[in-house]
Amino acid sequence: MSKGAYFLTILTDGQHELVIKKSRFIATMARVNSEEEAKAFIAQTSKKYHDATHNTYAYTIGENDEHVKASDNGEPSGTAGIPELKALQLMQLKNVAVVVTRYFGGIKLGAGGLIRAYSNSVTEAAEAIGVVKRVLQQELLFTIPYNRYDEVNHFLEEKDIYVADREYAAEITISVYLDLDQVDDFKAELTDLLAGKVKIIKGDQRYNEIPVKNHHYRQED
Repeated sequence: MSKGAYFLTILTDGQHELVIKKSRFIATMARVNSEEEAKAFIAQTSKKYHDATHNTYAYTIGENDEHVKASDNGEPSGTAGIPELKALQLMQLKNVAVVVTRYFGGIKLGAGGLIRAYSNSVTEAAEAIGVVKRVLQQELLFTIPYNRYDEVNHFLEEKDIYVADREYAAEITISVYLDLDQVDDFKAELTDLLAGKVKIIKGDQRYNEIPVKNHHYRQED
């Protein structure tokens, strides 16, 4: 797949909590498309948990991490924000901001313990919320007679092609979405299947979201 054709992000905004040696770590995550959105989210979340011991944060924006920032918010330098940012990057997540709120439980974790706690807070939150692949896909539209529908439908199912719409009129018009590097092969195969008796029209390109399973990274204890 060509560069820029897809990226990973979280399914939706969400939250996940860990308790480690009586300290509460609340990871709040949001999808963001700009630094302004990230800063507004961080300010809003920090205000919500204004009574917490720390509101640390990290964000990464852009398909090539063009805008990144991390803050320890009073924790020992390098033990919170950077591990959170690294967790986002190791999971290859883009356009995501996270605030990890800590309510201190009275037991010190040490630098290594803090790094693991903040990193794992982000990773477990992303796993709990869900990760999706946003794939840039091309819409193709084509029209077929009713007597070829079963054959074409079987072809689409066999190829695991996403069918966005079917319109039933004098003939059936089908709209499908494909990854950019699938388009030429699909057109050739469909044309061959229908012995050249099909007109394929390109529609719009858009990002579609596909759930990603078993995508995780966690610091070793």
